[in-house]
Amino acid sequence: MFDKLVLASNNAGKLREFSALLAPLGVTVIPQGQLNVPECPEPHYTFLENALEKARHASHVTGLPALADDSGICVEALGGKPGVLSARYAGEPKSDERNNAKLIEKLQGKDNRRAWYYCVLVLVRHADDPQPLVADGMWLGEVQDTAAGEGGFGYDPYFYLSEFGCTVAQLAAEDKNRVSHRGKAMQAMLGKLRELA
Repeated sequence: MFDKLVLASNNAGKLREFSALLAPLGVTVIPQGQLNVPECPEPHYTFLENALEKARHASHVTGLPALADDSGICVEALGGKPGVLSARYAGEPKSDERNNAKLIEKLQGKDNRRAWYYCVLVLVRHADDPQPLVADGMWLGEVQDTAAGEGGFGYDPYFYLSEFGCTVAQLAAEDKNRVSHRGKAMQAMLGKLRELA
């Protein structure tokens, strides 16, 4: 087992989450920006390929094991879109407000509002790792027309959870971390890492 890895992200929230989860295993998580890893393009059509590309890139530049994720929202009535383009659905520069407006516009007149958040995590022990560790998680919900809640980010104010009777943006952080797509993927990855220890 290794004692440190590079996180193929500069997202402070992800750094906190992954650091807290991996600390009990004795693993220190270092954000890629601290090691001068340039941003990696995400040219692929699947979450898995993009996450693998980011993990291999960070590991190649640093010589360390690397952990990457890719995630987004998929809407049934839109054939799974925005999918891997979730963060840039309305184009550049990235904007949650414009992405949400485009999603609501695309769903006008559609009765089927079923959607899911999806997250895949990939960990490579070295850049050429032939057997990367992969874990994923899914969170089912539906897209509503109006925003509700102040928490979260991205599509959270529009992503309604019938089992909680609220949007993700209205959900308490501890509930979100326990049941979210990223939370499920992280728990699955932790199980795989414990097997290596």
